[in-house]
Amino acid sequence: MKEKHEGDPMSVKHEPCGRRSVETTFDVPGTPEEVWYAIATGPGISSWFVPAEFETQDGKSVAMKLTFGPGMEPRSKITAWHPPRTFASQGESMGGAPPLATEWNVEARSGGVCTVRIVQSFFASTDEWDQQLEFAKAAFFGFVRTLVLSLTHFRGQRSAITQFVAPVAATESEAWQTITTASGIDGARVSQLWVAPAGVLALGTWGFPGGGPTMIAMNFYMYGEDAAATVARVSPQWQAWIAQRFPAPAEGGR
Repeated sequence: MKEKHEGDPMSVKHEPCGRRSVETTFDVPGTPEEVWYAIATGPGISSWFVPAEFETQDGKSVAMKLTFGPGMEPRSKITAWHPPRTFASQGESMGGAPPLATEWNVEARSGGVCTVRIVQSFFASTDEWDQQLEFAKAAFFGFVRTLVLSLTHFRGQRSAITQFVAPVAATESEAWQTITTASGIDGARVSQLWVAPAGVLALGTWGFPGGGPTMIAMNFYMYGEDAAATVARVSPQWQAWIAQRFPAPAEGGR
């Protein structure tokens, strides 16, 4: 999968009013209603991104919470809600960046496909936080790949997610080498088929711009009638696997 619009995937658009934004556009299979469920409901978002919860009033969603890990639960206010085409939110950013606004647009195409356009933006008077916006797009695009897989192969099925996030006493490259070697995918290429008994669909490492800690993150997405039971069974095993390879950093360490 690749974006519909070629060019620098890390470019930030600057506007005279101070608005800075990045855009991601891609195609997914499904009707607008099916795509809307995947991107604008708690169970739908949790099937490809991170655990999500929506607060509703009078039949409309008014707020959303995403859970990236312990202590990382940004909340957003829903600022536009027009099912099954458009919704927008604005809320907390991580790392001290300005409040982040996100807009989702769904447009039906021929052949049972929809184009999804995501615009992430905030207002700032300097370039100080442009890297944060670029980082958000780059990190998010990996989850977009999982969204496409979910709608392609598991549309309409029950899903369950289990996630593991922990700080590590290593650089990003060192942490990545450790986890890919231990998982048996060292040297794997993008789009290469890789089969694992536990069904890993996404894993990664990241560091927060500005000198923040390096974190290891693993997300497992399970589908089918036994999804929740499978998550309950394998979560303790993977938690132990992570703890063995990435012991908690010493007090005062990275």
